[in-house]
Amino acid sequence: MSHFKNFQDLEIYNLARVQCQRIWNLIQETELKNDYKLRDQINASSGSVMDNIAEGFGRGGNKEFIQFLAIARGSNNETMAQLQRAYDRKHISEEDFLQITKNAEVLGNQISKFLNYLKASEKRGSKFNKK
Repeated sequence: MSHFKNFQDLEIYNLARVQCQRIWNLIQETELKNDYKLRDQINASSGSVMDNIAEGFGRGGNKEFIQFLAIARGSNNETMAQLQRAYDRKHISEEDFLQITKNAEVLGNQISKFLNYLKASEKRGSKFNKK
C-alpha cells in the first residue's frame, strides 16, 4: 500500500470501476431498467465495491483496509448473485451475464490476493509512517 498515493492507482479499484460502469450500461440498455428493486440493488452493490476499496484505502491502516476489502469482496459476490437473478428473469443476455460474471470473478480473486498481501505485510499502513 505504501507505494500507492491514492486509491485510483489500485488495480482492484479500476477493475471495480469498470464493473460498475458495465452494470450501469446494462441498466440503461436492457429490461433491467424496469425491474426497479433489482436495478437499484445491483447498482448499489456494484458501487459498494468501489466505495469500500476507496474508503478502506483512505483509513490509512492495513487492519482497517483489510476490513473494508472484505466488505468489497462481499459486495462483489452480491453483484454476481444479482446478475444471476437479472439473467434468470431474462433482463440480460447470456453473453452479458457470462462476460460480467467472469470479470467479477477476476475482481474477487484480485481482492482476495490483495487482502492476503496486506495480511502478510509487516507494514501497518500510511497513518503509522513517521513524518
